[in-house]
Amino acid sequence: MYSQHFTFETGEPAAIITRVADTQWHAAVDGRVVGSGDVARRPDGRLFVSIDAWHATVFDQLAAALRAELPRPLYTVVDEFETDLTAGWRRAGFTPGRREWEYSVPTDPAVTGLDSTAGDTSVTIVAAGAAAEGPLRALDRAIRDEVEATVGWQDMPAEVLPRTDGDTVVDPSKYAVAVRSGRYVGLIRVVQATRRPRIGLIAVRAGEQRTGVARALLAHALGTLHRDGLGPAYTEVNESNTAATALFDSIGAQRGGSNLELVLR
Repeated sequence: MYSQHFTFETGEPAAIITRVADTQWHAAVDGRVVGSGDVARRPDGRLFVSIDAWHATVFDQLAAALRAELPRPLYTVVDEFETDLTAGWRRAGFTPGRREWEYSVPTDPAVTGLDSTAGDTSVTIVAAGAAAEGPLRALDRAIRDEVEATVGWQDMPAEVLPRTDGDTVVDPSKYAVAVRSGRYVGLIRVVQATRRPRIGLIAVRAGEQRTGVARALLAHALGTLHRDGLGPAYTEVNESNTAATALFDSIGAQRGGSNLELVLR
């Protein structure tokens, strides 16, 4: 554990920045903690930093410490409407990398226009918790390999579930899958968040995209939530993913806030 001392001539608080753990820094003024910084490594290997500080000067001091002590690139995610926080990261040299729209997603079929009994009869849906774990994990791995070989996971949702190395399916009971000709070709993960259900992932094998598989998965998942009296759900979509934004726009989902991923290279 070591400390960095900062002094300013502006009358604003000058903090002592101490790295109290491998992943955490504290800012203290007169022995009182007035801010903290953290770093976490995502499963894709990227380092994401966060800072909690009420005062802009303390924020800048913590950001300077993180910049000096961590390898680049560094990433952070902010609510774009938190203008002060966004400005702080920009002062630290972070620039916009990607934007995610937050969607409020209705679950009532009368609103979405989705009918889980209609559509391509060659596609069937295996409900969450009923999928065979081996084929489910193989599907997840195959989709991830396809994504990594094309746009890369940096263009996927910023929120990534914690997992042990190599385990990309944290809880198989949360996944419903689409089946065509005996093959698992798509999946959707829905979790019950603190206030409302969250669509954490919807993905389809490359050769099965734009054939109605994603709509069938959504129809099943949203219809199940509606029958359980749950909704609306929410999800996040990268603004550059035009297929996904078009899909959610078409079922009456409403855009709310946006998250901005910033990067320091």
